[in-house]
Amino acid sequence: MIQVLIVEDDFRIASIHQQLLNKIKGVNVIGTVGSGDEVINFLQKNNEVNLILLDIYIPNKLGIELIPEIRSQFPKIDIIVISASTEKEHVEQCLKYGVLYYFIKPLTFEKLEQTIQSYAQKKMLMENQVEIDQGFIDSIFNKEVHTEKAQYPKGIDPLSLENARNILKGFADYITTEEMAEKMGVSRTTARRYLEYLVSTNEIKAELVYGIVGRPERKYIVKFIKS
Repeated sequence: MIQVLIVEDDFRIASIHQQLLNKIKGVNVIGTVGSGDEVINFLQKNNEVNLILLDIYIPNKLGIELIPEIRSQFPKIDIIVISASTEKEHVEQCLKYGVLYYFIKPLTFEKLEQTIQSYAQKKMLMENQVEIDQGFIDSIFNKEVHTEKAQYPKGIDPLSLENARNILKGFADYITTEEMAEKMGVSRTTARRYLEYLVSTNEIKAELVYGIVGRPERKYIVKFIKS
């Protein structure tokens, strides 16, 4: 679960951002603050924050001034800026301090959802990956070679696919669509798409398993991916 702190002085915008985040599976808004003074105070009392959605124009202290302070005291917390500022200096400072992304208000739910889901996938991959190679690094830094991208059909993202493969390695025999959806933090339809793709590449196999009652359930044999 990604724990998010919203830093926004306009309570209406903060509410909209919270509503958008609540629609994204695997994301929880742990708090909302409206001034620079409140940010550090909140972080000192709550050590579960993973991600901050940070406005720049907030009372007491500009968000751009808070970023190096957050980086110094809480280096593991990631930051996404959502601001009306289009000042070049602000963007340069965000790049300098490793801000994940910079949104100019207003932003759409689709953009926010895509960015948060990509962030969650990368975080999960980093936590689960044992061996690091160049392919993995390219995926994390979004440096996939164009010829490699063309190998994947529409709806199959290389980063999500790698995540699915890592999840499968944690299952001994079978995995269901529901189990994959829960582990990936996506819908059943999306999870099924990745499972069926892996079936098409002969990395796993699928079969119908008949229970005592009800219709047969499609399960995916995962032992092949370990070879």
